[in-house]
Amino acid sequence: MDASCQCGAVAFKTPLPKPLALYICHCSECRRQTSSAFGTSAIFPKFDIPDTSLLSCYTRSTSNGQTLNCYFCKQCGTRLIHATPGKNVVSVKGGCIDGLDWGAAIHIWFVPLFDNFRALAQQTLSLTLYCRTKSAMVPIPEGSETHSEESDFTDYGSTQEMLDQPNDLRGNGGNPSLEPSSSSPGPALDPYRDIPI
Repeated sequence: MDASCQCGAVAFKTPLPKPLALYICHCSECRRQTSSAFGTSAIFPKFDIPDTSLLSCYTRSTSNGQTLNCYFCKQCGTRLIHATPGKNVVSVKGGCIDGLDWGAAIHIWFVPLFDNFRALAQQTLSLTLYCRTKSAMVPIPEGSETHSEESDFTDYGSTQEMLDQPNDLRGNGGNPSLEPSSSSPGPALDPYRDIPI
């Protein structure tokens, strides 16, 4: 898929013809980074952008203590990619990718407080649905997959498997790290916080 920043200075192709997963995130961090009601993240196998001289990196800690590297264009400021060191997947910001199938998106950090709240939200656009400090400020289409936090799709398989089989490889948790495994099992992964959204 073709992707670029707003000014066009940074352009690249994704390593697969479609993302492994597509998230619409309603958490407060995504709302702040986009200055919008939600952020979008398309998960792809880790890859390199050919010319990194046009990128700047903002690094922050996540709520679970991991480091998140957020790459953006030096010229126009468009946020393009999030990467967590040691992970074999990256999050390409959905708005910079041409031709995404938004119908396949999974809404995360979203929980309606009671059954008819969603219907009420569809009638009242200013209504906010709360999930801890998270909220959805736009109506979620009926039938969309939603999660109260990040989904548990942390095991996407090896990078080569992902490139050989560009299908939905969402697994059941596991360590997606590119580093060779050691004899010690290491810390357990939190399936709700190990995707670089």
